[in-house]
Amino acid sequence: MTEPAGPRRIIEVHRGIVGPVAPRPCAVRVRRLEDYAHVAPAHRDVARRLSSPLLFGPPVCDELMALVQHLFTEEEAAVVRHLAPLRSKSAMQVARAEGRSVEEVEAILDRVALKKRAIGWSGSDGRRRYQLLGIMPGIFEMVLVSETPESLSDWHRRFVELVEALYETGYTAAFSPRPTRTIRYLPVTRVADAHPMALPSDHMESVLERFTVFGIGQCQCRTTMAALGHGCGKPLGNCTVMGEWAKQGIREGWLKKASRRDVLEAKREAEAHGLVSFVLNVDSAPGQVSCSCCGCCCKAMRTMSEFNAPSLVAPPHFLPQFDANRCTFCGKCAAACPMGALTIGLRDRTREHSLSRCIGCGLCAVACPQPGAIAMSATPNYRPPFRSWFSLIAHTVPVVLRRAWTMWRQG
Repeated sequence: MTEPAGPRRIIEVHRGIVGPVAPRPCAVRVRRLEDYAHVAPAHRDVARRLSSPLLFGPPVCDELMALVQHLFTEEEAAVVRHLAPLRSKSAMQVARAEGRSVEEVEAILDRVALKKRAIGWSGSDGRRRYQLLGIMPGIFEMVLVSETPESLSDWHRRFVELVEALYETGYTAAFSPRPTRTIRYLPVTRVADAHPMALPSDHMESVLERFTVFGIGQCQCRTTMAALGHGCGKPLGNCTVMGEWAKQGIREGWLKKASRRDVLEAKREAEAHGLVSFVLNVDSAPGQVSCSCCGCCCKAMRTMSEFNAPSLVAPPHFLPQFDANRCTFCGKCAAACPMGALTIGLRDRTREHSLSRCIGCGLCAVACPQPGAIAMSATPNYRPPFRSWFSLIAHTVPVVLRRAWTMWRQG
């Protein structure tokens, strides 16, 4: 039976209980490269590289292979397979490895980098350097950041279908045993502004103050779900890149240049529609990114809720505290939670709060109609954002390496 069109359900009301839908198990079927003798060697090579845990990649599987074959022609894959994730290469280096002329290889790399945006690059004409991107984060975001559901080509639509099929295997939950604290969700403005314990890093305004260049793109997750018939109708134009990281996107036209005020207005509109913004969990870096997320579309949030995995999210600064004497158990807090972190029994007047899912956004407190029934309180032993980009990387790499070792031992 085909699932009806409309937003994905993250909250349901069942037998007088308002709470999250049951999590799903991971369904990825791991294969070996030898199982794909019918696939071109170049495509197999790219799939092997993209499956690396260093790129948060999925294991080799049918869904990954199908995506690679769609992303790259055989000629493109033969060139891309020589790229690395952590070290950029020139067209000359790739040409030597592939045994082709620099002119031919450079044209292929530029097509994949500039038109498809399926690999990373830096530098100017004739002096560009190229780098392999992971699927998520990486290729997924770059390919779709300037697209809306209406602007998608047939190639983009097939890309969307294949990425979603790969995500649906649940492979992103494989990194959950050791969260990397790469991103953090900000409490909504009403909570941050009213709380005396709020730090500057809890306020979107303070995050923006460190930068002078801003670019706004489209939400890739909501674009994806809208294209698949599961759109929620919430605003798309609020994914923001800041500082040095925004300059290339603005120059190439896949980010719209914006002012600090433009960004704040976009973020306020997002909050008004029940969206919650995340930023990279670092205070000092040459750039910053911020997406405004909904629980029904966002792949980071869905990893936590649909597959019950903490993923890349840092523990929150604030958590809701409930006053049993004021709570009427109406269930509005549970219905507003984008993570399905609350379960309310309407009849038996019970409450469950999942700390592992809670991101401390405060939407439950905003939705509550009873004054004082929910208060956001600062968590003890809160760990503030990393001070530098180097500190964030130094924390993340060992976690990824441990996961890579585990996956290698598992075959």
